Amino acid sequence: MNKADDQASIAAQAQLALSASDAVAAIANGSLGAADYMRTLLAQARAQAGLNSLITVNADAALAAAMRVDAARAAGQPLPPLAGLPIVVKDNIDTHGMPTTAGTPALRDWYPSANAPGVQRLLDAGAIVLGKANLHELAFGATSTNFSSFAGHVKNPYDSARIPGGSSGGTAAAIAARIAPAGLGTDTGGSTRVPAALCGIVGLRPSVGDGGAERCYDSSGTVPISHTRDTLGPMARTVADVALLDSVLSGRSVPSPEPLAGLRFGVPAAFWQPLDADVAAVMAQARETLSQAGVVLVELGMQDVMEANGKVSFPLALHEPRQAIPAYLAAGGAPLTLDDIAAQVASPDVQHAFGAILGDAFGAAYPDALLVQRPRLQALYRDYFARHRLDAIFFPTTPVCAVAIDGVHGSSTIAVDGGAAGDAFTTLIRNTDPASNAGIPGLSLPAGITAEGLPVGMEIDGPLGSDSRLLAIGLSLEALFGPLPAPPACA
Repeated sequence: MNKADDQASIAAQAQLALSASDAVAAIANGSLGAADYMRTLLAQARAQAGLNSLITVNADAALAAAMRVDAARAAGQPLPPLAGLPIVVKDNIDTHGMPTTAGTPALRDWYPSANAPGVQRLLDAGAIVLGKANLHELAFGATSTNFSSFAGHVKNPYDSARIPGGSSGGTAAAIAARIAPAGLGTDTGGSTRVPAALCGIVGLRPSVGDGGAERCYDSSGTVPISHTRDTLGPMARTVADVALLDSVLSGRSVPSPEPLAGLRFGVPAAFWQPLDADVAAVMAQARETLSQAGVVLVELGMQDVMEANGKVSFPLALHEPRQAIPAYLAAGGAPLTLDDIAAQVASPDVQHAFGAILGDAFGAAYPDALLVQRPRLQALYRDYFARHRLDAIFFPTTPVCAVAIDGVHGSSTIAVDGGAAGDAFTTLIRNTDPASNAGIPGLSLPAGITAEGLPVGMEIDGPLGSDSRLLAIGLSLEALFGPLPAPPACA
């Protein structure tokens, strides 16, 4: 390699390391060309193609859009707040001009006629879709071990033999692998936060509440699971970048960091046991770090939260698709039915889920789950925050780090701390699912890294509507804990 090649390589590495906020600022002030930046990221996408993080790469259109940003700046035109920012979009979110496959064979050639409202907001702000990200098939899982022939198993950039988490596993893997600095996922029971934790990045589930004005983002234009629980969620390598995307999606201002000293974090035992030993070690250090920063850790309450959540979770997630998926297909004019989609599902665990959906296994339990049990769960959270005067609830996002990909059985079982193997899906979403069903916001960010070099995520959940404050607290946590090192193959 000659001197010019060395300098080009150094410049490319510097670009790959940019946060979304830094990239937008550099493009705006002219120190970084949007087209040059896009070329660097597209080259990284090619170099990291083995991760299977992307289903569609939007190379030509993305580069053309970046060139238009450069031309606009050269002409002295005002630039929108995300001008030139490359993002990846989970492939169950509609994008005009690209297929929305949801990682499933029946939708492989489905081209929506319009962007999802959330995508359109980001595009209007100047973002550019670099590609559509792989996912757990139809978002029905937490491993992203996808058996569809055109999608394949998504791999974790920190160890390509391991899962990235899911269902937004491709978005998380692409961001961690420096293919894009930020992107969009969806979250029904943990799908932005679980892969954020396992891939060492940041993921937000915004407030959903009971829908309507309580719902932060417009989540239409997305292949659905549950109209009660589904939401879009921004993902990035920093809390600041998630806050930047959130400001565009929600219309809120970007918050400033909130001092940690004196804040009260609930630490409910139900979210802390059992844990794998390596997760427990990182989280023990995280608790000590918080205490030294002046955070008050309140170890009380929520003994019944997991039992209460169990009465809500599957009745919503496995009954509401019966109405939600046909409504999505009809709204977009897709010439398919729920039965058509179910008949072509490739992944074993998703086949099992669709058996329950088509058989309406939870139909009888649904009214009680929606009208009685969910309000009880919401009340449990409201009471917990109020009674203990809490600013947030603090816990490990997942009880385990990324586990090995099982390409035969679909990464279907996981053992925690040497115990008996259990269902992978319920294990991975154990800590994220209750807040999802309660409709409150949750933010996962890196707590540290294990001796094996695997990321560990920590989550803070807040009361309904506290999204901006949660991000403000997250900014201070990020300053305290610092970023994780890049995956070895991407450093």
